Amino acid sequence: MPKSPRTARTGRATPHRTRAAERDWLLRCYVLRAADALAGAVVMYAVPLLVLTLTHSPGWAGLAFLLEWAPRLAAIAGAGPIIDRRSPQNVILGTSLARAGVALATMVGLVFGAGPWLVLVFGVVCGMLAEASFLASESLGGEASRRTAERAHQVQAVLTGTDQAALLIGPLIGGLLLLAGPALLLSAVAIMSAVAATVALTVRSERPRLYAVTDAVPTGPLASLATGLGVLRRTPALAWLVGALASVNLASGLVQVSAPITVTRTLDHSSAAVGLVWSIAAAVSLLTVALAHRAIDRHGLLRVGAASTALMCAATLVCALAPTLAVYAGAVAALMAGEGAATVVLRTARARLIPARSFAATLATTVLLALAPLPLAGLLVALWPSDHLQILVLSTAATVTVVTALCFRGLREHRDSWVTTTGTDHGGEQHLKAA
Repeated sequence: MPKSPRTARTGRATPHRTRAAERDWLLRCYVLRAADALAGAVVMYAVPLLVLTLTHSPGWAGLAFLLEWAPRLAAIAGAGPIIDRRSPQNVILGTSLARAGVALATMVGLVFGAGPWLVLVFGVVCGMLAEASFLASESLGGEASRRTAERAHQVQAVLTGTDQAALLIGPLIGGLLLLAGPALLLSAVAIMSAVAATVALTVRSERPRLYAVTDAVPTGPLASLATGLGVLRRTPALAWLVGALASVNLASGLVQVSAPITVTRTLDHSSAAVGLVWSIAAAVSLLTVALAHRAIDRHGLLRVGAASTALMCAATLVCALAPTLAVYAGAVAALMAGEGAATVVLRTARARLIPARSFAATLATTVLLALAPLPLAGLLVALWPSDHLQILVLSTAATVTVVTALCFRGLREHRDSWVTTTGTDHGGEQHLKAA
């Protein structure tokens, strides 16, 4: 029996409406990520600088940075179960509203003469909120990757580029606003947080709830960690992936921590040159992330990931041996470029490997393990004699090269679990088999 014109029209329009709805949902995810990441980047940069402005003491600024770190790690462990129960967008909504409220309360406190301790509290609280919202954004990015299937690497390239752009623009905005006074800076943080909260209200899944509340969902930080470790044991590719992430984080973290000492003492330049080096590197990294999905389309995830991490390791070696500031700046830019491309690859693989149920709890565990080398890098630089810092960077680069090579060998052995056999990755697999 032939369909009526109305039915036919409906049948033709439904796929179009579905594709339009998916594009709209994805665009809202991008806007949400941008607003939240920019607010977090401004806070991360501005808190030590705000403390320095109020106290004129580098010691207080260092204390502000130190006090942010441990609570951030604790927030990662505790946020996973909440995200699995409440959904990522609800967590971003809550953290954004809380950050806006804390910013306004801090502004009022400073008006009434509160000391720098209030800014320290602001930094600690906002640091915890930033990690929780980042974990929720990553969970939402995982859902976007599952929705887009073979185009997941393109989604992750946009999300990674958004993070890199926030890190590039955030310090600039924070520095300019702070010139006008702490009140304007804190007001801007509150406004950006309100924008993120507003967008979070519009991001909804078509399904009733992606993360079902069942007995299998962890209900606390320890249960969350146990769940994540269990998934790692059952998923060898994910364990190798976390090892690769931790390894490249150690390399980039060590260069980041040692850069001020290297530039000012070894290369005999001013502290302003340190900011110039990282600004150039951030711009190069942003460009690399924008081009990463094209490289993945042509060569596949595994080859791009191996090449980018190899570039990182080589750049770290050059950082240790650089005779001039120009060579050092080029090596740091290459390091950040490799890190940007590797991040796209590894986030795409992680989104495919972590099961949808208890995604955030497992993601929290992987993030904790991947970030663990960052404080280790700081501890190594603190304990190592500054006159021989090049030896530390050189030996660490060699170690990271070996560890990363082993991790990608393990990822290649288990590539069937994270590299698709259709679309972009198929071509990359053909290249691998030919090699």
